[in-house]
Amino acid sequence: MTRKLFGTDGVRGTANTYPMTADMALRLGAAAGRHFRRDGSAGHRVVIGKDTRLSGYMIENALTAGLTSTGMNVLLLGPVPTPAVGLLTPSMRADLGVMISASHNPAVDNGIKLFGPDGFKLDDAAEAAIEEMALNGVEPARPDRIGRAKRIDDGRARYLERVKSTFPSDLRLDGLKVVIDCANGAAYRAAPEVLWELGADVIPMGVEPNGLNINDGCGSTKPEAAAKLIRDMGADVGICLDGDADRVILIDERGQVADGDQIMALFANRWAEEGRLKGHTLAATVMSNLGLERYLADRQIVLHRTAVGDRNVVEAMREHGLNLGGEQSGHIVMTDYATTGDGLIAGLQFLAEMVRTGKRASALSQNFEKVPQLLKNVRYGDGSTPLETPEVQAAIKEGEARLDGTGRLLIRKSGTEPLIRVMAEAEDEALMKDVVDDIVGAVESAV
Repeated sequence: MTRKLFGTDGVRGTANTYPMTADMALRLGAAAGRHFRRDGSAGHRVVIGKDTRLSGYMIENALTAGLTSTGMNVLLLGPVPTPAVGLLTPSMRADLGVMISASHNPAVDNGIKLFGPDGFKLDDAAEAAIEEMALNGVEPARPDRIGRAKRIDDGRARYLERVKSTFPSDLRLDGLKVVIDCANGAAYRAAPEVLWELGADVIPMGVEPNGLNINDGCGSTKPEAAAKLIRDMGADVGICLDGDADRVILIDERGQVADGDQIMALFANRWAEEGRLKGHTLAATVMSNLGLERYLADRQIVLHRTAVGDRNVVEAMREHGLNLGGEQSGHIVMTDYATTGDGLIAGLQFLAEMVRTGKRASALSQNFEKVPQLLKNVRYGDGSTPLETPEVQAAIKEGEARLDGTGRLLIRKSGTEPLIRVMAEAEDEALMKDVVDDIVGAVESAV
């Protein structure tokens, strides 16, 4: 069936606008509860976490109503990073985990991400079944089987201990001055606490959420403020998280940004040398730079490309028995430590490498020369299908012909926003720009 609600990472949209309304959240909660409580027995649990968006209160209450209406007992974690939900769902023997977040999107947006009892995000089949029930209605539980809701006060503390356990026990961060940008999001307390407990001199920013400033001029999508702070304070390194802390961007002591591709290159090479890179393979999406592929090939490491979305990366990792993967945008998935991308754990692994080698961040964060890459986005209205028009199809075909043998072209709909993403990669930057601009112009005309 064609999915109407779920995208590449759950359900997402502008708060109080379909599908991110209180009514739809209630329906999704009831449908998810019914899906994971088919036998009607008692004792089923769901954990719910959220980031710091104002609309999180509304969505949390509506989800709780829907879930308890089908007999699920709800455990409310409050503001925690997305990977905390992946961790605590199996730890608390829950049947379902829910994260209320729109990740890197602006504060006016929100979203719902679902995790199975194993702590991994749901597959397409489970999401399709839940969507169908949400749209068509769910039979509620009997009055004596309605679920309860309980606030869990130590969810963040449990997550902190798990994160610290991934850092080598024989190392400390003493003497390292670290800027941590929490994007006014879910990790605004957890991330600075972890770094301080491990001995770092912590310079926090983006730690004053007010419900409306998440990702606003800060975080992994806007690292410029953190880069300036690093230079001004003479810091050794910067860690920039997004709103739900499942992705990370690193900044060296000079203020130079390193994306997920550079971080994955470092980890893949290190793990391969230690003999712990399973399958001698890294999983990454079609968006990852050709430079990463060349870097890995020189070291006899396989790059397994997937569709865009960290959920697709994780599914490929599980299918092929891999333990390292991620996205250029900063989702770094290390299944030895977590079930989904974890920006804080990835940041700690980078800091551990700095301590272990004695090298500066700049020597570790620029591992390969990128092939020039250009990405432009075109916003479109709901219900429109600009990629299907003859003019856009012709522009794409022409662009592919012009890049043949010298680069590559990727055009896709975003799974989290109403955007058409046009990306090209080529050694000839002028040609690359011309191809992208021509396709963007055709899409804009179609829109």
